[in-house]
Amino acid sequence: MQIADCELRIDSENQFHEPGRTEIEDQGVCGRIIRLADKLPDSRAANAIARQMVRSGMSVGANYRAACRAKSRANFISKLGIVEEECDETLYWMELLIESDKMKIEAVNDLTNEGAQILAIVVASINAARAKNNPQSAIRNPQSK
Repeated sequence: MQIADCELRIDSENQFHEPGRTEIEDQGVCGRIIRLADKLPDSRAANAIARQMVRSGMSVGANYRAACRAKSRANFISKLGIVEEECDETLYWMELLIESDKMKIEAVNDLTNEGAQILAIVVASINAARAKNNPQSAIRNPQSK
């Protein structure tokens, strides 16, 4: 399930292509983050980490959707910057769960790998959108006419 159709595509060499789309499977990842938070032990520290992890994890999808509705290239880049920050923060909270022995690495390994892949896609998208004189970086937003 994709969260929006931004008509962006990043290939295996992190090259920007259009038309097409970057598929960030937000709802699947968000559901897994929620289930991970629900599995944490009931302690003050675990609850604090879970709350932050869920907030930043949900923010990735919401801000990506907002980026897809950006009114300008600068606005698009700015909103994707927020996605980058929130994704990185979510990864931080998952790493902290492992370091604090609240969760075993095996329980979050797939989710952290997927988060790292999403982060790489977003960073590549930002870099492609910032590229000057790059005809492939012409951003068209089908939602705003």
